[in-house]
Amino acid sequence: MNKRFTAVITKEEKWYVSHCVELGVVSQGKTIEEAQANLKEAVELYLESFGSEDLPESAGEVVLFPFEVSLTG
Repeated sequence: MNKRFTAVITKEEKWYVSHCVELGVVSQGKTIEEAQANLKEAVELYLESFGSEDLPESAGEVVLFPFEVSLTG
């Protein structure tokens, strides 16, 4: 059985940090592809440790966009 999750990847200095939205699992890699692969492995290990019962549903469509705001003060 396959289960779909949502990942967010951000660039932090020299690393890409990947975060599974539904489970709170985090991993990293030097490339986006490495961060994705490492997150998949981390999620698999998480599910092996804590089981796959009562997993949260996928967040569905996720829209991310960068934006700026003015800071005063």
